[in-house]
Amino acid sequence: MGKKMLFIFNPRSGKGSIKNRLMDILDIFVKGGYEVTVYPTQKYHDALAKTIAYTEPYDLVACSGGDGTLDEVVTGMCRRKEMVPIGYIPAGTTNDFASSLHISKDMLEAADTVVNGVPFSCDVGVFNDDFFVYIAAFGLFTDVSYETKQSMKNVLGHLAYVLEGAKRIFNVPSYHIRVEHDGEVLEEDFMFGMVTNSRSVGGFRGIIGRDVIFDDGVFEVTLIKTPRNPIELNEIVAALVIRQIDSKHMYSFKSSCVKFTSFEEIPWTLDGEFGGEHDEVLVQNKKQGLQIMIKESTKQHFEEKKEALQSAMEEADIEEMVGIEELEPENTVDEK
Repeated sequence: MGKKMLFIFNPRSGKGSIKNRLMDILDIFVKGGYEVTVYPTQKYHDALAKTIAYTEPYDLVACSGGDGTLDEVVTGMCRRKEMVPIGYIPAGTTNDFASSLHISKDMLEAADTVVNGVPFSCDVGVFNDDFFVYIAAFGLFTDVSYETKQSMKNVLGHLAYVLEGAKRIFNVPSYHIRVEHDGEVLEEDFMFGMVTNSRSVGGFRGIIGRDVIFDDGVFEVTLIKTPRNPIELNEIVAALVIRQIDSKHMYSFKSSCVKFTSFEEIPWTLDGEFGGEHDEVLVQNKKQGLQIMIKESTKQHFEEKKEALQSAMEEADIEEMVGIEELEPENTVDEK
């Protein structure tokens, strides 16, 4: 008996780019040993509903679309009792998460990874009662993806995000928020905040640091304070351009659980889609809560990088301990 796959795709993503490749993609799936059920989404949250509702014993659920389609399938899978691996063929404008996992932008190559790759267990974000794959964010730029018209996203690609954001630079939002994590409390006016598990956010790589591990049970948290004058705003923009954290105006830390409390309801984005307005948000890391198909060589690269980072962190801890010991005054009392 052959393996069974459910293939959910958004026919409108990325200028409808899948339409000319659909037959070739299905051919790759069948040659990979799968009996395929195909479902083109018809409306918003259709992929979510289909993933939650299916009753057939599928061995794999594959999807194609932008980050929003992937988010719907992942959310649906996380709400099921029995989970199976997810395969992803990127077809949207930026495809942040696919970029981080080295999933090819070439749809046929990505289809090959779906059937011939290996499952990789990566972290999933829990956002109150919802889920996200790679980012939960509030403030400046966060509504850019879902407010930019589909046609504009298709034509301008990455620039759409930048242009839409640029219009807003003189209308900076500000939210007074209490942030609690790992026994620490921050209370400031913030214009932007994000909890991420991705090397690439909004198509810009490296803005949250290079030492991201996708299955370590912690997220990378970045918070940017509200600038009090144009000089501070320029300093923040300059830091973002060179992709460095400016400790005067930003907080950056890792955590598995962060609580945000505000006096007003704040709009959030989850994976580039509207995540609702909330005055209290609890973000938790569901460690290795999702299996996604990636190339075997990529998985090996991630494991090697994880080992190297852990080794470097252990060495840094040892050096810090040695440094502390050297600073401690010696006991010079003579024994008699």
